[in-house]
Formats: sequence, C-alpha cells, structure tokens
Amino acid sequence: MTSPPALLVEPRSNDHWKFLRDVLVFQLKMFISNVRDFALMPVSLVAAFIDLFFKGERHGALFYRVLRWAAHSEKMIDVYSAIESDPTSSLEVNPNYTVDAAIARLEGVLVRECEKGGTAASIKAAMDRTIEQLHKETSGPRDRVREKVARVTDKLRNKIDRGSGEK
Repeated sequence: MTSPPALLVEPRSNDHWKFLRDVLVFQLKMFISNVRDFALMPVSLVAAFIDLFFKGERHGALFYRVLRWAAHSEKMIDVYSAIESDPTSSLEVNPNYTVDAAIARLEGVLVRECEKGGTAASIKAAMDRTIEQLHKETSGPRDRVREKVARVTDKLRNKIDRGSGEK
C-alpha cells in the first residue's frame, strides 16, 4: 500500500485549520474594509464640501467627524489581527518613510520653490529630485525584499522540479 501524497497528510496540530481560518477572515475583513473605503470617498468629500459652505462648531467639523468614524471603524475591522500573536512579525515603521512624511517633504519643497518665485519647470525639477531621493533612501529594504522573494521562488521551483521528477 502506498502512502498518500504529502499534501493530504494530516497536520500535527490545528495549525492547518487556524491558517485556513486566518486566510478566510483576512479576505472577509479586506472586503469589509474596501467597501468602507469605497463609501468613505464620497462621504468625506461631501462632508468637506458642506464644511466649506456652512460653518459648524469649527472649520471642518463634519469632515473630521467622518475621519474619526473612519479611524474607529478601521480599529474595529483590524484587518491584520492575524499577525498580532505572531512573535516573528515585527511591524516597526521608520517615521521618515510614511506617506505623511513623504507628503510633508514634497510640500516643503513646493513651499520653498514657490517662496523663491520658482517657475513650474523649477518646481517640477525640485519635486523630481525629492522623489528620486526618497527612492534612493528606501531602496535598501526594497532590494532585500526582492532578494528574499527570489530565494523563496527558487526553493519552490526546486521542490516542484524534484517532485515532478520523481513520477
């Protein structure tokens, strides 16, 4: 009697089922989050439009209320909760390379160029230089990810090639 293929062997624990559950829950949460984001786009724009023409408690009160609701719903959905219990998942982010930090750098360049009386061409050139600098500064992690993906791909290819050669 031959043994079953490796893919059909029972896992040693419930890791297999936990993994499948995490995949399904992640997909559901992504769907919910995307529907929320899709709805937030027009709602936030309408709120901002209303705030422009009707004075509330403060400038932008309705828009910021929508943002608070969005942030709260983001925490409730918690798309990436499956990795919170994983000790190998370190999610530290360099604050210099967040979207907000990149926008702040670009805004700074724009303001400086406008204050100098720059032309559209000089502003574009300064923005291009800043974007190129951001690319250079972040290329190290990007290159490491590419190398890891290439290694994993090679390992999978080798396994598949060995597995098909045994038949």
